[in-house]
Amino acid sequence: MKILLYKQYRRRIILMIDIRNLSLDPLRRVIVISDIHASLTLFKELLKKLNYTEEDYLFINGDLCEKGLNSLDLVHYVQWMDKNLQRVFITKGNCDVVFRHVFRGNDIGRQYLNTRPQSMMHEMIASTGQSFSDGMSLTKASSIFQDNFEQEIEWLESLPIAYETDDFIIVHAAVDELWPNTEEADALYTPAFYEKGHSVDKPVIVGHWPVINYRTEELSTHNPIIDLDNNIIAIDGGNQIKASGQLNALIINQGEYSFTYVDELKDSITIKQTHNDSLGWMGSVNYPYYQIEPIEKEQYFTRCKNTNANIQQWVKNEYILENNDGYYCKEGVSTTTVSVNQGEEVYILDDNCAGYILIKRCDGIMGWIPKYCLY
Repeated sequence: MKILLYKQYRRRIILMIDIRNLSLDPLRRVIVISDIHASLTLFKELLKKLNYTEEDYLFINGDLCEKGLNSLDLVHYVQWMDKNLQRVFITKGNCDVVFRHVFRGNDIGRQYLNTRPQSMMHEMIASTGQSFSDGMSLTKASSIFQDNFEQEIEWLESLPIAYETDDFIIVHAAVDELWPNTEEADALYTPAFYEKGHSVDKPVIVGHWPVINYRTEELSTHNPIIDLDNNIIAIDGGNQIKASGQLNALIINQGEYSFTYVDELKDSITIKQTHNDSLGWMGSVNYPYYQIEPIEKEQYFTRCKNTNANIQQWVKNEYILENNDGYYCKEGVSTTTVSVNQGEEVYILDDNCAGYILIKRCDGIMGWIPKYCLY
């Protein structure tokens, strides 16, 4: 296994993360994808939609594994790409090394295995005809991993933390103000990096934190945030985390930034009647700000104060629940209302509420429309 190097810096012990510098051909297209989360079919679909070829640079920015159904298959496929394709570069994500907790024999490892059925570790154990239960020790699980999957684990551990080019940095979660002297934990685990910012003089491209979490007051969408004024590009589309999530691809072509995406919503429906939204509501209730205080209840929506975000939002009545601590939104949901045109194809996210339907348009915007638009 790779030896970790440490140095003393300003009286702190800082992990010398593996940053690899690249010089790219400016005429070649650059594609960046992150947080695939074991979705091999979706990953292949995205590459096809991109018309990806070996002439492109392809960066996969961490979190190959966990949450989806095919962690091992996805790892093996990306390993093949890494070995056989010249311009494929992969960074490490926090979900790619969760096995460390099992090797350390700590309670986090056992809790993770007990609560996360969609895991590469469960796939590894199942391949031996066994299953993890409270009766299996972490030592036994560790032995299974080491005896049968040493090559995969060593490959994942060998992945760099970041790539840096003349024009951008690619890292899974964040950089800190001491860049390049960023600790591994910060680079892999930092939440809400876009809200923290940085002082590096080039765009930092990250995944890790679903972009929808930043959009409490903006149009509800999983589309990437491309903020060149603040030198941050966030591309985690919430794939396998949100039911409406998507797998995003950032495209850099001769200095121009764009994106595309795929998701698992397959059955579209045609709008029967045009609706021009007059409410103009924007936003969404997002993790971790689910606590709300109802202010004004109407027939279909209630105006609420989002306690932690300190804003007001119109929440669909069916999403408001009460417990001993007060009111809360039962899950993350759009508080956006949208316009649609007759003949437009949309995807239904929730058709179980009175008066309105939650849809996702083909441009990735998610919002509520009156039911008469579809029926």
